[in-house]
Amino acid sequence: MAVTSRDRGVKNNDRPGRKPVKPPEDPASVGWTRAQRVRLVETGETFRLEAGGEVSPVDVEYETYGELNPAGDNAILLLHALSGDAHAAGWDAGAEAEGRKWRTRKPGWWDEMIGPGLPLDTRKYQIICSNVLGSCYGTTGPDDIDPDSGKPYGLRFPVVTIGDWVRLQARLLDHLGIDRVYAVLGGSLGGQQALEWALAYPDRVGNALVLAASARLSTQGLAFNAVARYSILSDPHFNEGDYYGSGGPAEGLAAARMLGHITYLSEAAMHEKFGRRLQDKSEPDFNFGIEFEVESYLAYQGRSFVERFDANAYLYITRAMDYYDAVKSWGRGDLTRACSRIKSRMMIVSFTSDWLYTPKECRKLALAVCRSGRPVTYVSVPSDYGHDSFLVETEKVGRLVRDFLASGRKNG
Repeated sequence: MAVTSRDRGVKNNDRPGRKPVKPPEDPASVGWTRAQRVRLVETGETFRLEAGGEVSPVDVEYETYGELNPAGDNAILLLHALSGDAHAAGWDAGAEAEGRKWRTRKPGWWDEMIGPGLPLDTRKYQIICSNVLGSCYGTTGPDDIDPDSGKPYGLRFPVVTIGDWVRLQARLLDHLGIDRVYAVLGGSLGGQQALEWALAYPDRVGNALVLAASARLSTQGLAFNAVARYSILSDPHFNEGDYYGSGGPAEGLAAARMLGHITYLSEAAMHEKFGRRLQDKSEPDFNFGIEFEVESYLAYQGRSFVERFDANAYLYITRAMDYYDAVKSWGRGDLTRACSRIKSRMMIVSFTSDWLYTPKECRKLALAVCRSGRPVTYVSVPSDYGHDSFLVETEKVGRLVRDFLASGRKNG
């Protein structure tokens, strides 16, 4: 199979800074992978949710890389971001199975970080990554069949929270026979899950690595998510969430992704990549079509996202991001009080050009952990890649992750 860029064929569509992908035969690759699925909540049981709803049954899709050692103390739980999934590394051998349109054959979203000899070294650790509840990638979500109606849930799916996701992940670890993880690790929305793990299950976490995330989303972040959801809900093909079997709200979802993608980048990265260059022309056409390269890039991001993601899932996941507030949930308004629950070693990493989860807010979280008396490492990484830096700056992030995990073993 020929190895190609995930974005080949569209000019200037690659995410700024991303490196070429590894073929499955590369010695540092985990090779071909296949997702596993387990029913963690059986029919007749209920999984009660923080917002008051419940769901049953519940299936969870996950992937593992590396082996659990005999002592069972080398597991790392990796938490994905908004549009991520359980497929974090290698090449998905089951991508074309089951006809689910959102499954695509591509390397995992953190392939540069996971594998033999890489920062998340599969010779030392077992890496576990699962899809969140409400996802469209195998874990029960709004595109699945509601047993009460025999039709896809759509907006009848109950509202979910990051706390719900973490409790379901804990059930997955129970199923796998893992009482305590060596580390939890995630960036962005995954970083919020890592923080929630350290707060909700302090005795089950040895190390927590929070990348490009803080205790809660900023007001500006809430505003961007609101506009993104408005784009979906206002699409004439949304049909109150019951669009399965039809074209669905493609334009609304594409617009939501275009808006969201802008928040993941920085002005410097966009200027360096695109500037004000026109798309395939030397003079403007003076119309409302695509004139600039940056417009072409965003249009591609919107189109490709529609092919791999579900609009309802986008609504549920962004809402969970909005609702997360570690200060309110665990500290009764006091972040230091919340962090006093933590028993793990912490590493919090911010990126200088990230304006979604700013260095100021990440540092505030690190100071609260420090004031609570827990060991914490805080690093502000210089980068022009914006919020996406945790995905793009793999050399810098990789060194931090490798060293922090190794120092935990020395101190443990």
